Amino acid sequence: MQYLYQDGSLYYFMDIESYEQEPIDERNLDDNFKFVKENMEVKVLSYKGAVFGVEPPNFVELLITETDPGFKGDTATNATKPAVLETGAKIRVPLFIDEGTLIRIDTRTGEYMERA
Repeated sequence: MQYLYQDGSLYYFMDIESYEQEPIDERNLDDNFKFVKENMEVKVLSYKGAVFGVEPPNFVELLITETDPGFKGDTATNATKPAVLETGAKIRVPLFIDEGTLIRIDTRTGEYMERA
């Protein structure tokens, strides 16, 4: 299914084949849903018609919208800084990553993988 938009506590998804829309309450969304942006395809998990979860892709590419500036030549091993993604999610990224950088994230762990 494709994630369309949020309206209050309901998140709307569309079946790509039938174009039917289905609202899902935010209580059925896992913490890793914070990495999903509009128009992204996800798996909706259900049992006997009742939705119990939404599974995003394992890896997503998102834009850094806010972070401290990087420093050239700063090569400390595994040193990170906080960053905010275009979805509003907060993660830690290496020091050389700047605002406006497109990065790849593992949604299962919430960790930075690489620049996209």
